[in-house]
Amino acid sequence: MSDLHDDIRKLKGVGEARAKSLEKLGIRTMRDMASYFPRAYEDRRGFYAIADAPLDRPVCVRAAVTDTPKATHIRRGMDILRLQAADDSGVLDVTYFNQAYLKSTLRLGETYIFYGRVTESGRHRAMTNPAFEPEDRQGTVTGRILPIYRLTAGVSQKFIMNAVSQVLADCGRQLPDILPPALRERLHLAQARYAYENIHFPRDDQALEQARRRLVFEELYTLAGAMGMMREKRAAGQGRKLTAYPMDEFWAALPFQPTGAQRRAVNEAMADMTSGTPMSRLLQGDVGSGKTLVAAALIWQAAKNGVQSAFMAPTEILAEQHFANLTRMLDPHGIRVIKLTGSMTAAKKRDANELLRLGMADVAVGTHALISENVTFSDLGLVITDEQHRFGVEQRGALSGKGERPHVLVMSATPIPRTLALIIYGDLDISVLDELPPGRQKVDTFTHGEEMRPRIWNFVRRLVGEGRQVFIVCPMVEDSEEVPPDVKSAEAWAKTLQTEVFPELRVACIHGKMKAKEKDAVMTAFAAGEYDILVSTTVIEVGVDVPNAALMIVENADRFGLSQLHQLRGRVGRGQHKSYCVLFSSAQGEEARARLRIMTKTNDGFKISEEDLRLRGPGDFFGSRQHGLPDMHVADLSADMRVLKQAQAEAQAVLAADPALERPENRPLRDRITELFELHADTFN
Repeated sequence: MSDLHDDIRKLKGVGEARAKSLEKLGIRTMRDMASYFPRAYEDRRGFYAIADAPLDRPVCVRAAVTDTPKATHIRRGMDILRLQAADDSGVLDVTYFNQAYLKSTLRLGETYIFYGRVTESGRHRAMTNPAFEPEDRQGTVTGRILPIYRLTAGVSQKFIMNAVSQVLADCGRQLPDILPPALRERLHLAQARYAYENIHFPRDDQALEQARRRLVFEELYTLAGAMGMMREKRAAGQGRKLTAYPMDEFWAALPFQPTGAQRRAVNEAMADMTSGTPMSRLLQGDVGSGKTLVAAALIWQAAKNGVQSAFMAPTEILAEQHFANLTRMLDPHGIRVIKLTGSMTAAKKRDANELLRLGMADVAVGTHALISENVTFSDLGLVITDEQHRFGVEQRGALSGKGERPHVLVMSATPIPRTLALIIYGDLDISVLDELPPGRQKVDTFTHGEEMRPRIWNFVRRLVGEGRQVFIVCPMVEDSEEVPPDVKSAEAWAKTLQTEVFPELRVACIHGKMKAKEKDAVMTAFAAGEYDILVSTTVIEVGVDVPNAALMIVENADRFGLSQLHQLRGRVGRGQHKSYCVLFSSAQGEEARARLRIMTKTNDGFKISEEDLRLRGPGDFFGSRQHGLPDMHVADLSADMRVLKQAQAEAQAVLAADPALERPENRPLRDRITELFELHADTFN
């Protein structure tokens, strides 16, 4: 008998080659196979007469083969098999490409269930490459709700279905039920084995819904429990207890008044830093909401307490920007800010390290260079990371490790709906900057098709003539045969704009395939006014301030998520000049157009993020999977908000009554959380 933890190679039909293919799908063990849930389903239960079959979707048709199938060899690599099938209502022409072997399978006079899309030409109805099975043996590929799985080379739908069936038959009894019986009964949740069987091979619609609801709840309950245990572990730790100094001195030295949200965030962070446990707080704010000021206020408090701070940014140009801003705010208080980046000379790095080691510098602003082995702090008490999802957990941990349990603040300019943030950052306390400082420009946003391009190009010339600068963002780095020809690539579009559209202007290009030094050089030159137009990929969505940039143009805007578009729009409107954003799109679908219209109606990043979550799910907030969430096998964080809130509440209640999950009914949950920590060691720390 197989065990859930057995290697997938023990499964019938899985050799080395197929095991490698399955590994690409994250399937290594029998348990992985059982947990490889369908991405969609096809309802193949409805049957139509040939004459009545709808033309807009695949359907099942019951028909008898009325002539002997004829195979024709067209050329090398192209064989065609043709036959006719009929019922009382009409005739169906059936064609198979490169499946000549079916000639001996489909027999004259026998009735089959064909599943496929019916097409019509004149009075002739036809199907191409339909799935089929004999009428008396239906139930494998027709007459049922069929699961559809994500595939990779070397793995077919039929193989996955057979493999899952085999695992459920051999190991179904071993599937752990991590939900206590009392909880399961109170919330009317199905048992684990029933849920697994019916998520893969649902008996009917109700069984599928019951299975999905149970597994979604279990997944979110486990994740909420894991986050809760991380929070408890952190809260139980001893941290440096700082003294809170009145903020009046710091606020009074500023040339402007802080917003209420900024004052509130500082007070929340100081409550952590004076509590005796290490602060671990997310500062979440829209583009331009003033996160750097909050960071400066906390650095000022740390310096007043005699401890050092570290501020880590993801790029050199951002580090330079933060260094300039923090120096401007902290220098009047006698707080010494130094810079430490990879491009500095060895001598300058040595000098900076010496100042930190001797305690002669109060705060170091830098990039990954801050976590180099030879960087030593005299007494590091506060660590701040900007755009933290761009750093790995190990990098953040390495910086914190240079102090004795320092307080940690992570900052993000990606507005995330609070419910989602509570899952993603469930181990962190959250402060939200929901006010924009005075002086921030509202960016007027427009969506246009190609017919408006000549007018927009004239607008570009006018703005540049007034001394302004322009961003133009493309979805691709370079041209590709795999995408439609109208999708703009940064490299090719920059050349076209320079040679054919704006030969009189200065056009530069920047993208993610360039080396860091090259990107920084181009961005610095653009910020210094040496170029009029910067053509870019999304590499600039979180980047340097260019107060002189007054227009953001996004090409093929329908290919971006709303949160991404909002981040890009935030690159302009940072100075005194009226600013604009133009979203070019030739998308014909009403849904795509409706999405882009949202951008024209609001500049509120949190409203946009709620809409983005509803429309596209959580992945778009973070680009590639850097956000620290284990992959969701079945839960959809955009659609399952009600279940998410319920799962969070239940997990909190369980942890409040049994913090270590030691009671017998809670041990399966503890085991699953332990497994989650082991599988995602780079996520949970």
